[in-house]
Amino acid sequence: MVSDEVLDANPGGRAHAAADAFGDDELTSWCADLLADRVQWGSPTRPDVGWVGGRQAGTWGSPQRLNADTAYWARGWAARTLLYIWTPSCVPEVVFALGDPAWRVREMCCKVAARWNVGPAAGRCLDLLGDETPRVRAAAVRVLGAVGEAEHSDSICSALEHENEVVREAAERALTHLETRLDRALRR
Repeated sequence: MVSDEVLDANPGGRAHAAADAFGDDELTSWCADLLADRVQWGSPTRPDVGWVGGRQAGTWGSPQRLNADTAYWARGWAARTLLYIWTPSCVPEVVFALGDPAWRVREMCCKVAARWNVGPAAGRCLDLLGDETPRVRAAAVRVLGAVGEAEHSDSICSALEHENEVVREAAERALTHLETRLDRALRR
């Protein structure tokens, strides 16, 4: 049984509690397997770490209640857990999940890629600059600022002209970050 204190904790607190209970490797492996669709939420072959989703996982996120329309929440919770608990072995699954059908999962995997400097995510994030969801485009441009190279600067500069203010602001910060990282001016 998971305590109310853990269920009511913020996502980082829940992730750290799960890591304390099961170990970083077991937890991140479970998250990676969810992202890669190798295991389903509530699988009897894996430890019950579903509480990383918080109270909502316990109320409507039970394996019996998740269906084709809501199953993406489990992948989103898994990706969000990887923001706090990380092992480099998760890189392929995070990059894979950048193509998830659910925009919230794509966005969260971008956040993970930017947080942990997942270099292989840059190519997929170039594609996500055309995503239909502005939040995904903004998150993807942040990844390019974090791990991109000079050849990505034109794509980031194009995002400076985007119709959505959130994307423009993310592009400005990403370009500044990329210029600082590469120690050179990249603006057109």
